[in-house]
Amino acid sequence: MLELLEKINWKKVGTFAGGVLFGTAGIRALSGRDAKKVYTHTTAAVLRAKDCLMDQVTIIQENAEDIYEGALQINEERYGTEEYEDYEELSETETEVE
Repeated sequence: MLELLEKINWKKVGTFAGGVLFGTAGIRALSGRDAKKVYTHTTAAVLRAKDCLMDQVTIIQENAEDIYEGALQINEERYGTEEYEDYEELSETETEVE
């Protein structure tokens, strides 16, 4: 029996026991009231950032629509109404094919 105890690597056993203790304490810390408060505030900040980002996306989409309408008007003036309608039909056909 004494030989068996001499063969055990006590450093590894101590490291394992420390890891189990640290892990258990970590789980308790992560599930505490203060941790939940941090999670709630972090989630609220992420939601605010999402709202801000979506506002920017909406502005960009509106600007893109304005630019597109302006480009259509420029081409209509440049090519004339009849030629432009042919160009627009051709453009729609190409879009459907893609």
